[in-house]
Amino acid sequence: MKTVETKNAPAAIGPYSQAKIVGNMVYCSGQLPVNPATSLIEGKTVSEQTHQSCKNVAALLQAAGTSIDKVIKTTCFLADIADFSEFNKVYEEYFVTKPARSCVAVKDIPKGALVEIEVIAEL
Repeated sequence: MKTVETKNAPAAIGPYSQAKIVGNMVYCSGQLPVNPATSLIEGKTVSEQTHQSCKNVAALLQAAGTSIDKVIKTTCFLADIADFSEFNKVYEEYFVTKPARSCVAVKDIPKGALVEIEVIAEL
């Protein structure tokens, strides 16, 4: 097992790793819409925040030696399920291979974010 760490994605805000590689798979922790340079939430709308979360996912996958095109499964968390359509419009720009996905609304997301995306990808 190998730990993935990069300054191009937000640092962990708790006792966990950004990602782990096991065999030929990478398991990424959920990516908030945090700008890694400022450690602040980027954007006020679901669209803006989804773009930032997707950029963070892509940066983390690149650090692991893979890409967003190799994602097999995503788990997406929304603060409000009413944002599902707006979220999907941005999500489909990044996840063009249409990986398997779960998308749920949750009571709260850390740092008051509107979206969080976690992925499993092949190396």
